[in-house]
Amino acid sequence: MTTSTDAPAADAARPAPKPLHKGRQTRAAILDAALGLASHMGLEGLSIGALAEVTQMSKSGVFAHFGSREELQISVIREYHARFEEEVFFPAIREPRGLPRLRALFERWIRRVSVELDSGCIYISGAVEFDDRPGPVRDALAAMVRAWHAALQRAIRIGIEAGHLRQDTDPTQMLFELHGLILALHHDARFLRTPGALDRARAGFERTLSHYAVPAAAAPRAARARRATR
Repeated sequence: MTTSTDAPAADAARPAPKPLHKGRQTRAAILDAALGLASHMGLEGLSIGALAEVTQMSKSGVFAHFGSREELQISVIREYHARFEEEVFFPAIREPRGLPRLRALFERWIRRVSVELDSGCIYISGAVEFDDRPGPVRDALAAMVRAWHAALQRAIRIGIEAGHLRQDTDPTQMLFELHGLILALHHDARFLRTPGALDRARAGFERTLSHYAVPAAAAPRAARARRATR
């Protein structure tokens, strides 16, 4: 992420965006359409021609804003990441440090996945498309995912410092387990259409937390989670 999970400036109200000039407005509109295409068709489904058809612009007009298909794909990745930050990261870090913040990060992550079930998560679909394809697009995608993982890992470390998580907690291992829950949720809910996948992901989070949390910090919420899944 672009901001630390413990940065005071992130908790302040963010300034309202300035009006865009016409050229930037056009580029933003093209990028919005490109993001929609990529969500449904994958980054590899993006092309200057397909985007020109969707936006009812000429190919040369679209090309003038991005220059190449590769630059278009990278711009879409950056835009997706910026929206992810706005919906998941920035609201969550306004929560108190420690478990409240970690819970908010995971819950907002789950909500983001839940609204993408009919389209797709570019982090996940992009990893499938570019896992064995070196190059600038893969590098950009991996950098965005690593930034998000670093923010989560920082939240876990803050939880340890706050005394909410056990001192012997391995942040990398806990992050791995939380990410695994999201991947399982995306697979079961989007591909298998398994009923109750969201509830199972939340229950998995509580079970993971019960292993790492100091008992007094985890017990009340864990009890509520168990009752909710009965």
